Amino acid sequence: MPQNNTTTLVKKDSWTSFLKLVRWQNLMIIVFTQYMVKIFLISPQQPWLTTLQELPLLIISSSTVIVAAAGYIINDYYDIKIDRVNKPKRIVIGRLIKRRVALGAHFTLNFIGIGLGVWLSLKVGVINFIAGFLLWLYSNQLKRLPLVGNAAIAVLTAMVVIVMAVYYEQQQLSLFTFATFAFFITIIREIIKDMEDVRGDATFGCKTLPIVWGMRRTKNVIYVFLGILTAILLSTLFVYRHLFILYLVIFVLPSLFFLFIRLRRADTKKEYRYLSHFCKFIMLIGVLSMVLVF
Repeated sequence: MPQNNTTTLVKKDSWTSFLKLVRWQNLMIIVFTQYMVKIFLISPQQPWLTTLQELPLLIISSSTVIVAAAGYIINDYYDIKIDRVNKPKRIVIGRLIKRRVALGAHFTLNFIGIGLGVWLSLKVGVINFIAGFLLWLYSNQLKRLPLVGNAAIAVLTAMVVIVMAVYYEQQQLSLFTFATFAFFITIIREIIKDMEDVRGDATFGCKTLPIVWGMRRTKNVIYVFLGILTAILLSTLFVYRHLFILYLVIFVLPSLFFLFIRLRRADTKKEYRYLSHFCKFIMLIGVLSMVLVF
């Protein structure tokens, strides 16, 4: 009896470690975003229950999440040494999950995610393949390059919405506007994360923006992205006058201004971590603004 309890505990710990490895909270945000897009932007007149039962939506969301999970695994696989400096308490691979098990899970999840996409639509399958390849390339090479790695993650975030626009071919203006918003918020957050992790990245020879250009010039880059995002949102609103874009502008612009003010004053790891989390909050505001269109 004690042996059975021990076996059950080991299995439970393994699943807990795996969920931690694939950032299950972030995966749930992907699902939430795609379902919100379908319910409030693509099919606002359709009953919610009908939308929730749609098989194509389930497959798109599942395949996107599976490929993203594979990406998180390969990212941690390559980052073991760096994470020992930046995030020693969050290390899973090599401590809680064996390296070969993690690598096998990465390949298996990619195969399943891309396969599901192809089964639904060749276009979805191609997007999933591009996402999977870009996630591997980012983890292996791009993340150590200034700005290129940040842009790669931002593109991948935008693809969560772009795949919906490509498959459903409806409300593409609103979807691509939100994808653009997601791209800029993500690239800003990724640069801030590099500012937070500058010590560990420098130790292992990474060429991130804060290391190459310094903190002050890196902040100037973020200010430029904040200005571009603001200009895009305002111009899109004035040109197309879409209700969703109106709500997006009303609720997001004050948050962008707050981010700008706090970033100017930030100079510690703790403050940069706070701003990184605040960027997630801005993204959540953007997603929730879809509800107001209904």
